[in-house]
Amino acid sequence: MAARSAALLAALLLVALCAGRPADAAIGVNWGTVSLHRAPPSVVVDLMRANRISKVKLFDADPGVLRALAGSGIQVMVGLTNGELSNVAGSQAAADAWVAQNVTRYVGRGGVDIRYIAVGNEPFLTSYQGQFQSYIIPAMTNVQQSLVKANLASYVKLVVPCNADAYESASVPSQGVFRTELTQIMTQLAAFLSSSGAPFIVNIYPFLSLYQNSDFPQDYAFFEGSTHPLVDGPNVYYNAFDGNFDTLVSALGKIGYGNLPIAIGEIGWPTEGAPSANLTAARAFNQGLINRITSNKGTPLRPGVPPADVYLFSLLDEEQKSVLPGNFERHWGIFSFDGQAKYPLNLGLGNSVLKNAKEVPYLPSRWCVANPARNLDSVADHMKLACSMADCTRLYYGGSCYGIGEKGNVSYAFNSYYQQQKQDPKSCDFDGLGMITYLDPSMGECRFLVGVDDSKSSAVASCGGGCCGFCCGLWVLAFWVFMYLKMMGSA
Repeated sequence: MAARSAALLAALLLVALCAGRPADAAIGVNWGTVSLHRAPPSVVVDLMRANRISKVKLFDADPGVLRALAGSGIQVMVGLTNGELSNVAGSQAAADAWVAQNVTRYVGRGGVDIRYIAVGNEPFLTSYQGQFQSYIIPAMTNVQQSLVKANLASYVKLVVPCNADAYESASVPSQGVFRTELTQIMTQLAAFLSSSGAPFIVNIYPFLSLYQNSDFPQDYAFFEGSTHPLVDGPNVYYNAFDGNFDTLVSALGKIGYGNLPIAIGEIGWPTEGAPSANLTAARAFNQGLINRITSNKGTPLRPGVPPADVYLFSLLDEEQKSVLPGNFERHWGIFSFDGQAKYPLNLGLGNSVLKNAKEVPYLPSRWCVANPARNLDSVADHMKLACSMADCTRLYYGGSCYGIGEKGNVSYAFNSYYQQQKQDPKSCDFDGLGMITYLDPSMGECRFLVGVDDSKSSAVASCGGGCCGFCCGLWVLAFWVFMYLKMMGSA
């Protein structure tokens, strides 16, 4: 009785003191860190708090990131990477160690609200040619057992973010099926998710459909209606998102799990790097998506049932991502690398526009540019070196710095490398072709960046907007009371 009374007291205090806190929002973000201009994790966490973002999806279990999320009240999905699948799938001890290292230590000691573990990232992607396929179910089984041992299995759920290429349709959503070679494992995965109460997670990218297919109707990628709607019996589809989502619903139905909850692991629109990637299009897509989700309209096959969660891709730009798919890969963020909003966006979480990051530890305000006193005839190799190391994608067609002229191109490339090298004076030499300036060389929309001093990273985020302080302490207290009751067998 005493334990039950403590749980009731904690719950009552939680309701009384945090009653003004909004219900968990459906909109979250992906936080990727493939960048050499990484804002300190504490700054990024404060940025999410200021924008009332309550859900974040990570691609790994970075200790610095998780420490910064401690006590934030933000619900977290950590990632077990594809490279770790084989080890965890083949050894219960390895799974136990992974959970202890990346989950238990933070939930128990740091107060990180870890809700999901993503087992792999798009492991069924066609281009992987099945190399991770056999690891998924064994890895999930072992990690689930590890969570049971840690008394976390009822709180932390396992999911597998899937690329939309896992399913297909001959023509209309109602004909959606999983790829033939995936039917068996998808049935096993769906059964696992259904038994644990976890959603099926899928990544949907209408931008890529438009980018990869010149015949794809542009207005069908957005949410304002289309002059080329897709008719599927009694259902009419006016945007690619609804059509793609319902194709998955149909595929799940054909394996007996048509009612399984679905969450969107990644969805977004890049701001440059391709003709259709720009600020206007990105804002139109993301705002249209958010309005669509928060309206709770659902889709033709699931009317009134929006996705369980939607994680925007992404929070920040990542200038070290591979550009093999296209230059746009480095420009998916709703914020630039330093947490500055790229365009007005209402996330539906209480703020009408995005709020910028504060207290970003920039390097000094200086730039590396082409020396105007030197002939640039021999600059090609230096530019090639600079751009092979740093990010020059803004200079190419579809980029915000395209068309700034030869000297502008050289200066941009030199500065990108200089900032990447933390403004080491030697990195601006280029055989005398470069020079350091204290005058901002930015031109119009082409911004010459100043790097971030990540040596000033703080391990713990300060208390910003959202859940913090005593209120968050009560959330942690309630969780541990719940866990105590579970261990005592009286919950």
